[in-house]
Amino acid sequence: MARKFLKRITPNADFVKNHPSLQRFAHWLHDPNLWHLNRYSASMAMFIGLFSALVPLPSQMPIAALWAIWWRANLPISVALVWLTNPITSPPIYYASYKLGNKLLGRPPQELHFDPSLDWFLDQIGHIWQPWLLGSFCIALVSGALGAIGMRLLWRLQVVLRWKARQKARACKH
Repeated sequence: MARKFLKRITPNADFVKNHPSLQRFAHWLHDPNLWHLNRYSASMAMFIGLFSALVPLPSQMPIAALWAIWWRANLPISVALVWLTNPITSPPIYYASYKLGNKLLGRPPQELHFDPSLDWFLDQIGHIWQPWLLGSFCIALVSGALGAIGMRLLWRLQVVLRWKARQKARACKH
């Protein structure tokens, strides 16, 4: 069920491995564990992808790819989950991170008058970076852990359901 769906939406491993722009990374991309779907690779990919998406770092996709290679997690899932944060979802996620960071630091949130410009961001970053990064790190860690645990539980549930279905099918034959 989940495995078939994930296999269907992930790109073909041979296409990615042989892509001209990725040839300098080919020796890393030929590890079969990066493309194989099992409980470990899928749950680690969930953790890596969610964590990478929710920590405000530049180059989130290459970071997620490097972590997936390092921990031998499923590469396509790790990289795809980074797109959880995009221009539409980032502002509410980062605002919630900022508010959580202030709460954890015991500070009252600063009144922000948002202006979508680089000047506003550069002017405000000195005031908001500590609670924003702390909140982002905490949300990323909890979300990544919950995603990994959830993936393992769903995987286990699927295995148990298939096992019971096979037992039932065997019982019907006799």
